Amino acid sequence: MDELELLKKDWQNKEDHLPKLSYDQIYKMIWKKSSSIVKWIFYISLIEFIFWAGINILFSDPESMQELKAMHIYNVMMVLNFVNYGVILYFIYKFYKNYRKISFTDSSKKLMRTILDVKKTVTQYVWFNLMIFAITMIISIYGVLIYGPQGKEIIASAMQEGNEATFWFLVITVSMIFTAVLLVLIWLFYKLLYGILLKRLKENYNDLKKLEV
Repeated sequence: MDELELLKKDWQNKEDHLPKLSYDQIYKMIWKKSSSIVKWIFYISLIEFIFWAGINILFSDPESMQELKAMHIYNVMMVLNFVNYGVILYFIYKFYKNYRKISFTDSSKKLMRTILDVKKTVTQYVWFNLMIFAITMIISIYGVLIYGPQGKEIIASAMQEGNEATFWFLVITVSMIFTAVLLVLIWLFYKLLYGILLKRLKENYNDLKKLEV
């Protein structure tokens, strides 16, 4: 059990032999924990950005770029990457701004508002990443099927056999299932990565509400 939990028990138990703690003392402990959590959210988002940027650079060799051009998706992928990194940098700035805001919070009501802002920002960040991934998958599948050598052969074979409608139905269905499975896995990853921190922030928020009663 951590120090804050001990302090909360002492706050609620008036007959305990430990010295009684004031509202300010309990608040400062909650503020300290909340500030540390928000700081970690900022650090994790920064590390995540650097990691994915490094992966992107690693696979941005001339051969890979030529393949994108051959599939006629080079320009749209470059625009998508530009938008993606721009928006993610904006979210990182918001995480940092929330951390700075919480560092100078001097009342429980302000701290509660900041905690809600952090939760909202993290939720938006996760949904944006899922959306970008889904769009990237759709564009990639389109490029491979329509302009990729193997994709052209498969389509030509389906048309010759008169199974074009069935072929496209299967392609769309399999693509949707495959993309959905990957999105769920990414969502679970973010749930594990940020969910624990958000859960602790929620606990802090509920403790602040009790203090305000």
